[in-house]
Parts: sequence; structure tokens; C-alpha cells
Amino acid sequence: MIVLVFLCTNVVARAASVQPLEIVTKSGVHVFSVEMATTEEEKQTGLMYRKELPDGKGMLFDFSPEQQISMWMKNTYISLDMIFIRADGRILRIAENTEPLSTRIISSGGPARGVLEVIAGTAQKYGIQPGDRVAHPLFNKR
Repeated sequence: MIVLVFLCTNVVARAASVQPLEIVTKSGVHVFSVEMATTEEEKQTGLMYRKELPDGKGMLFDFSPEQQISMWMKNTYISLDMIFIRADGRILRIAENTEPLSTRIISSGGPARGVLEVIAGTAQKYGIQPGDRVAHPLFNKR
């Protein structure tokens, strides 16, 4: 019984960490369902070891306060688009079609508050560009 309660609590806690996120582009509003990576362990693990990431899903990393961010693809089997986002919710930079399993450093190119990882090709598919706005409680509206 205790194990069942623990497993159910774990499932509920994991479900609570999935949140909606919107990106406003010239072509419209695009909604994603994102897992939150807020703890050090979650940020270090990210999407490592996953074999797939469905379209419309992703992971949002919280690096508060705004700072220079460095990412890599170590132990990540799927190619991603990494979208670096400033504290005001504006997209700073996009690293498209990252190389799976690479240890090459991918830099934000300036101070950023968060990184959204989505399946490779997403930025091109939806016309997501630097300067577009991300709507999520993590980012300040200015």
C-alpha cells in the first residue's frame, strides 16, 4: 500500500511539472507542452537518454537569474532545436538541428533566463526566430 501511494504521488508530482508555453511568431501563436527543468538534477539530466520527443512537446530549463548559458548534447540521442530566451520572454538565439551525443558547447550568445528544447526542425516549421516572444510564467512581460 505504501509503495502504491508513493508511485501515485510520484506520477502526480511529475504531471504537475508539465506546463503550457506559447511562442508568438509572425505566423501566429504556437502552443507547446513543456516539462520543467528547475532543479540542478533536472537541468543536468535534461532530455538525456530519450529516444523520441513528440512534436509540440519540449523541456524548459530555468536558469534564473539571467546569465550566459552553455548547453551540450552529451547522452542525448535525438537532434534538438535549443531556443535561448531572455528574462523578458524574447528569444535571444536559436541553435537548430543540434548534433546528437556531441560534447560541443552550445552557447546562448548573451544573457538568457531559460532554454526551450524541442525536436529538431521545430523552429523552421513554425517560423520561430530571434525576437519572437515566449509566453510562460517564467518570463517577465515588458
